[in-house]
Amino acid sequence: MEELENESNWKQEYKGYTSNQFEWKLLEEGAKSYMQGIYLGSLYSRWRRIKGLDKDDPKENIGQMQSSFKEFEKKMK
Repeated sequence: MEELENESNWKQEYKGYTSNQFEWKLLEEGAKSYMQGIYLGSLYSRWRRIKGLDKDDPKENIGQMQSSFKEFEKKMK
């Protein structure tokens, strides 16, 4: 629950990490276009990385997705 409370004011907290005027304006006024929304999302992701909150995100399991077309063809015969 505490994590959700901290994330509600992430915009105010992120202002301490940036001096870019465009980012400040975006954080204060919000996104006005699709691309600004994407940029705002990237700022949120960067804030989560700075705070260490991204370590709980699930990681892709690369080992189980290995196969080849030859194996697929053998199964189809």
